[in-house]
Amino acid sequence: MEIKAVDVAKLRKMTGAGMMDCKKALVEAEGDFNRAQEIIREKGKLVAAKRADRETNEGAVIARITPDAKTAILVALGCETDFVSATAEFKALAEAVADAAMAALPEDKAALENAPMPNGQTVAEFITEQAAKCGEKHQIAFYAKMQAEFIGSYIHFTRKDGAIVGFNKAVSAELAKHIAMQVTSMKPVAVDESSVPANVVEQEMVVAVEKTKEEQVRRVVDNALKKAGINPAHCDSEDHISSNTAKGWLTEAQAAQAREIIATVGAEAAANLDENKIQNIAKGRLAKFFKEQTLENQEFVMEGKVSVKDYIKSVDPEAKVVAFARFSLSD
Repeated sequence: MEIKAVDVAKLRKMTGAGMMDCKKALVEAEGDFNRAQEIIREKGKLVAAKRADRETNEGAVIARITPDAKTAILVALGCETDFVSATAEFKALAEAVADAAMAALPEDKAALENAPMPNGQTVAEFITEQAAKCGEKHQIAFYAKMQAEFIGSYIHFTRKDGAIVGFNKAVSAELAKHIAMQVTSMKPVAVDESSVPANVVEQEMVVAVEKTKEEQVRRVVDNALKKAGINPAHCDSEDHISSNTAKGWLTEAQAAQAREIIATVGAEAAANLDENKIQNIAKGRLAKFFKEQTLENQEFVMEGKVSVKDYIKSVDPEAKVVAFARFSLSD
């Protein structure tokens, strides 16, 4: 059957799909507009399925806060390229998703995907349909809801990074923004030591112990290598021993001697490690982790040589961060 240009334009206005996609859909649907819309939606699902394994490192991070500053959401809509993220269509889609999140205030990302849009679709259906128009994967990369006595936010000008921060009381907009900027740029894992998840602390301690043991053993081995007249830097791995021998920096005899020292001296050193010393050094590493990775203990980036906790106290002695959410599309 003949498909008129006016019908193609009408379907395009209804769906936002490209002219050729609209024409093909009308041909397949034999002029039935309802069926043609379904075909376009199904095409969107097909595009999404085909591109499911693509990375979405571009897009938009959006923060929304209620007028009373007590409830907020942070949502990130991801896409594949900066070209698409810069389009008016994508920006409008991201804002629409944020609007839906603020209207429904879902508890998690799955609930947001099932939240309603004004046109009756779910958020997930709406995103899939819009993604079909550019043929590029779109997805909700992150979502968080927060409630606190006062919430501030910061979104980097690229719109790829941002954070929301909750306080125990109303604070100045400047303080709230500064702390949100700190969270965005310095990527803390928790507010303070006590709020670092137990499994994270346990894993960090395991890593600290293993790294300390390796360093202690290596120190003994390096001293043995030096006594044998062998440069330890030429023997810090089997690959380096082989490559440095090929370069002539080690003789075959030195290479063999180095391997023997590493094996025998290393095994003896590992068997005679001072466990108390290992634990004390590891605890020091863990303390460094807390200083660098917890918000209150981090150095405040806008002033330096003062912790975030002390900076907050200098501005408002009663203020304290109670929670934060952060996301970066480029992490």
